[in-house]
Amino acid sequence: MRRRLRRARWLLPVGSAALWRAVRLDPLPRSFSKRSPERLARALLGQLVVHHTARVTRVGRIVETEAYLGPHDLACHSAKGRTKRTEVMFGPHGHAYVYLVYGLHLCLNVVTGQGAAVLLRALEPVEELARADGPGRLTRALGVSLRHNTHPLDTPPLFLARGKPVPARFVVRAPRVGVDYAGQWAHAPLRFLDARSAHVSVKV
Repeated sequence: MRRRLRRARWLLPVGSAALWRAVRLDPLPRSFSKRSPERLARALLGQLVVHHTARVTRVGRIVETEAYLGPHDLACHSAKGRTKRTEVMFGPHGHAYVYLVYGLHLCLNVVTGQGAAVLLRALEPVEELARADGPGRLTRALGVSLRHNTHPLDTPPLFLARGKPVPARFVVRAPRVGVDYAGQWAHAPLRFLDARSAHVSVKV
């Protein structure tokens, strides 16, 4: 309880009465991410992402994810081997993998280990969050940068928090987006989305 109160005081910016709801968000334990990337991509739907800065706490509900299964998955970065860039993917589960794509956009992933991770594709705004329907918009809306690469996602200022799981009848599986180069892997149904949400990046 003492640890929770210390965390709550740290999360609340001075004079931000509207953010009292945010201080009740405790990080999900890192063990939440200790599962296969496919299972984690499904389980993350409905959970929350929280980013606390000096001026604001941004909160979004996860409504779209993509699973990247490891070195055998030709759409996965680790398929090209263990490099400085992909080292975090081979490390402990529950850490952030943040990378730059096309020299323009950042993408945020949750590492599951053994070269695998789950890409967060879209968030539904909950608190102080701009449009986040797409991986690049998501990181811009949250204020995520490359300095968050390798950050443990059970630790403020950037962390996963418990939301409300999406019932199975509303979960849709579809092929991943933008991986046409990956041969048969381009057609694998490894994108998960909440069919009720208007904030998914690519509808099916």
